[in-house]
Amino acid sequence: MAATSPPLPSSFQNRKKIFSNFTSSKPFSILSSDKKCSRFWCQIKSFENQPPNWSVEFLSGTEPIHLIQNSPSSSMSMAAASASDSAVKTVKKVCLFYCAETKALAERIAAESDAIEIRSINWRTFEDGFPNLFIPNAHGIRGQHVAFLASFSSPGVIFEQLSVIYALPKLFISSFTLVLPFFPTGTSERMEDEGDVATAFTLARILSNIPTSRGGPTSLVTFDIHALQERFYFGDNILPCFESGIPLLKNRLQQLPDSDNISIAFPDDGAWKRFHKQLQHFPTIVCNKVRIGDQRIVRIKEGEGHPENGLTYFWITDSCPQTVKAVMSKPPFEILSLAGSIAAALQI
Repeated sequence: MAATSPPLPSSFQNRKKIFSNFTSSKPFSILSSDKKCSRFWCQIKSFENQPPNWSVEFLSGTEPIHLIQNSPSSSMSMAAASASDSAVKTVKKVCLFYCAETKALAERIAAESDAIEIRSINWRTFEDGFPNLFIPNAHGIRGQHVAFLASFSSPGVIFEQLSVIYALPKLFISSFTLVLPFFPTGTSERMEDEGDVATAFTLARILSNIPTSRGGPTSLVTFDIHALQERFYFGDNILPCFESGIPLLKNRLQQLPDSDNISIAFPDDGAWKRFHKQLQHFPTIVCNKVRIGDQRIVRIKEGEGHPENGLTYFWITDSCPQTVKAVMSKPPFEILSLAGSIAAALQI
């Protein structure tokens, strides 16, 4: 089937042609009487209400212009190539700063991705003990995506890290992400008696007031926060991203030669309520903690367990560097690194 159009002008450079409502599935030609036209090939990006899988070709002289529908496989290949190009373009280069405690974890995170570059901070103190801090090459991170790997292991280190956390977004960076693998005051999230202070709320509010960067509010990445309702303690100026180490644990369980003979012990009812659905394929043991003076004793509350045999495996993540240092290479403890999970979260 063919159709003709009025003679086309000799130059197509300034000519705009709009194709619309094209529904024919048969060969379609437009005759051109312009003999000065040279051979060309182009792709029509889109038709109105039609998929962009047509091409146009014409020869000089009186040869017709042909609109050719591309094959589905060709269209799929083009779509796949476009998706691949898009994936490459969306890789986010990140400058990752760290504190003294998280240096080893920062190095493991950087090893997970070529898109992550480690940057250091000069952590010094004045004679009175207050921080004397310096961010080297501050001009060099302008326009960059920046992250800080924090460890609030004790009240004594929180202030100096907060000072850096509040300073980085003001250095004209594209975005800022705070990675706080362990939210330390999470267990103090509720009041049981009038006068109790929920310090989880206090820390959440402090982090909610981090200055915004050029890209908007700060993103907060934390793992397995003690209670999910703590997400409501954060204000509107921060975007909390709650990740979990449970997928790492499940992967490790599948690697065990006796994975079909494993029982999971939860330290208390709260842990069971929070995580048992993700580990429901395993027999479970629920414990409780009893305080006797300065001691904490863990006892089995329900489930099938054999206290005399102890624990075969005791897994923890490297969210708390000081804890990792204390139990490293001491059975039954085994460390599951969050490095890969953090590297992935930095691409969000």
